[in-house]
Amino acid sequence: MDFSLNEDQAILADSVAKFINSEYDFETRQTIASSDTGFSQEMWCTFAELGITAIPFAEEDGGLGGGPIELMLVMEQIGRGLVVEPFLANIVLAGGILNRAASRDQKAEWLTPLIAGELHAGLAFAEPQARFNIADIATIAAADGDQFLLNGRKNLVLNGATADLLIVPARTSGKQTDRDGVSLFAVPADTPGIKCTGYPTVDALQAADLAFDNVPIPKDALLGELHKGFDTFSRTIDDATLAVSAEAVGIMQVMHDKTVEYTKTRKQFGVPIGTFQALQHRMVDTMTACEQSRSLLYWAVMLAAANEPSSRQAISAIKYQVGSAGIHVAREAVQLHGGMGVTWELDIGHYLKRITAIDILFGNADYHLDRFADNT
Repeated sequence: MDFSLNEDQAILADSVAKFINSEYDFETRQTIASSDTGFSQEMWCTFAELGITAIPFAEEDGGLGGGPIELMLVMEQIGRGLVVEPFLANIVLAGGILNRAASRDQKAEWLTPLIAGELHAGLAFAEPQARFNIADIATIAAADGDQFLLNGRKNLVLNGATADLLIVPARTSGKQTDRDGVSLFAVPADTPGIKCTGYPTVDALQAADLAFDNVPIPKDALLGELHKGFDTFSRTIDDATLAVSAEAVGIMQVMHDKTVEYTKTRKQFGVPIGTFQALQHRMVDTMTACEQSRSLLYWAVMLAAANEPSSRQAISAIKYQVGSAGIHVAREAVQLHGGMGVTWELDIGHYLKRITAIDILFGNADYHLDRFADNT
């Protein structure tokens, strides 16, 4: 299996890295994160102008025709820069559903402005009782004449408070945990009957809890086939799991590099602490964790790009790895920096918060270890 990048992929990785390094330093990130919306619309439009938001979509839909490899390259740089703009929510989650399930007219109405940075969207899938079981859907869309009435609750909807469009998986038939009977709907966020409670997350992103009370949905808002939306939904969550794993690998590498650099300058007993053999051993362990994670990521991405049936198992493998090894690398980085490692002014503590949140997103390390075993 060839893990080397082609020329276009190498140019993409280099251009995104240069943009984030030059335009998205830590101080800029903190200023953006503390704003009312939690992200910069101007910066998001710049992402769109550079074509970053178009990468995973087909050329006929206004995209650049990229796949899992290109998405991995972008997400790794997003992790390195601690980017708070809603790339995951808009492009990977909501965009992924629209890309797979929307009709030509629906794509023209919603996907095209999403790629252009003019529309914000969120995938409202998590429910209070479900934990990591995405098939556990209590939200119901009941047929009512020429429309559906949506009732239920969704929590931790990334980008939910600022979204113009909500993608909502809802049950249209079957029992609460059945995979059959799930349908996908595109619901404008200003539809009557939606109550939205927005809040910042611990990693400086924005999320919302949503309540739907007899929300009317026209039948042309259905994405894909009635009762047959779970496969599209599940595959999109797998894409997002792989994406945040790539983000985590970027975070791990930055934390390791910054820690090594710090131990070369921090002195104790008149010498840099990086000369202490015990600390060198700890930094070798974090370097090994980074390299193991990167190797697993490449393996999972290559299988996903080839649409191999085993890609789902590989995605669980890398999510387990970044969940366990990522937390280890982050804790070592904080400890070797000392008390300043958790101060607001230093970026190390913010990387720790983000990688901790990534462990929980789409199933933690324990969940994916079980899923990996179930697929062997």
